[in-house]
Amino acid sequence: MKKSLILLFLFATSAIFAQKTQVVAHRGYWDTPKNAQNSITALQKAQQIPVYGSEFDVNMTADGVMVVSHGPKLETIPDVQKATYKEVKQVRLKNGEKVPTLKQYLKQGKKGKIKLIFELKVHPAGEIENEAVRKSAEMVKKFNLSKDEVEFISFSLEACKQLAALMPGYMVQYLNGKIPPKELKEMGIMGLDYHYSNFVQHPEWVKEAHDLGMIVNVWTVNKEEMMQQMINLGVDYITTDNPELCIRLIESSSR
Repeated sequence: MKKSLILLFLFATSAIFAQKTQVVAHRGYWDTPKNAQNSITALQKAQQIPVYGSEFDVNMTADGVMVVSHGPKLETIPDVQKATYKEVKQVRLKNGEKVPTLKQYLKQGKKGKIKLIFELKVHPAGEIENEAVRKSAEMVKKFNLSKDEVEFISFSLEACKQLAALMPGYMVQYLNGKIPPKELKEMGIMGLDYHYSNFVQHPEWVKEAHDLGMIVNVWTVNKEEMMQQMINLGVDYITTDNPELCIRLIESSSR
């Protein structure tokens, strides 16, 4: 009996440590010299520090090319989704790099060991959005990226539903923050990735999600006080522009 209790204690203890909050670099680890958001360099820098993953934004151009850019504005281009790839190719990021295509970005992503947090930006509803979802899934499959290498996030609820259906087993997380965990799970979406203000207002959602077997991410947390609040709340992942600060706080909290 005593041995069983010890084993139960050890299992519970290990489970607690396994649930330690982890860090996602927002648009890569871009806040370094000669760097830019959503650049190949930002992804490479993220791959060099102990983060769980690196988030990046994906848009489809007017002629159907998937590119990595936050949008809608892209330097001199008012709306990347309304521009052709020929126009996007002419743009240079703040560090002089070209805007990467999704193909180029995933090629670099495949070289690292961190998870790629693939945000499909909102596209016009209907066939355009369907095409963007379809091409996203096809590209991930083309690079043979497994569910252990890629997770999907989006502000489009319809895109999340489609990705969950097209990519069974892959984590899909909704970003908009208005839907309770139980309702998301009923739609087949197993993750919520909400702005921290949603968890300040609804701290109970973290436990509710965990009880349902869902994961909880929070964006974009850059201030130390809010990072600590989210760590104390027990979220699974914190997306931040300051990944190294967040890593230090998590390590300090776990001592």
